[in-house]
Amino acid sequence: MARPWTDEPGPPVVVDRGPAREDAERELSRQIYTEHEPGLFRRVWDWLWERLFGILEAAVFATPGGWLGLLVIAAVVTALLIALRLRLGAVRHAAGGARTGAVFTDRPRTAAEHRTAAEEHARAARWEPAVRERMRAVVRSLEERDLLDPRPGRTAHEAAAEAARPMPGLAAPLRTAATAFDAVTYGGRSAAPADYDQLRDLDDRLARTRPDLTATATWTAP
Repeated sequence: MARPWTDEPGPPVVVDRGPAREDAERELSRQIYTEHEPGLFRRVWDWLWERLFGILEAAVFATPGGWLGLLVIAAVVTALLIALRLRLGAVRHAAGGARTGAVFTDRPRTAAEHRTAAEEHARAARWEPAVRERMRAVVRSLEERDLLDPRPGRTAHEAAAEAARPMPGLAAPLRTAATAFDAVTYGGRSAAPADYDQLRDLDDRLARTRPDLTATATWTAP
């Protein structure tokens, strides 16, 4: 016989925790719950932005003047970095120029013209341009005597090495003159009267020295 319907409550329904958790996970994993979640890139970006904003916010609270003070500090640091970069670039340029700087940088002039200019600078105690012009007179004189081939871009040390072949007895003073020229012209070193006197003496000795032409005939400049 069927049991009649009654309003009396029956025994409570008990569900185990394990199956209940699995059912909840399956429900929450349905696409309806996940299709509107941000992607991985967006979540990473949000995380980075929160960290960056937190750092900036902490810096603002620690900086006098708040955001304005922080911007002023950032502008000063940027200006200092730019100035440092320009300064280091100028130093590297000067150092590189001391190794590879050319002897002649303007229009071609004769050795006599370079000597005249050097003497004028020396009389006025302008020793840096005097040294430069006297070294150019030395190299131009060697070219005019066909002991060096006229070559644009030749450095002082290259000229000294090439001139030492037909004049081996003057190899040491030629190297000394090239070093002084590079230091004064490209290295920023001040010249002294002794530097000019050595170059003038070298110029005179080269004019009086008879070259060994057999050495130049069997050697090609690098």
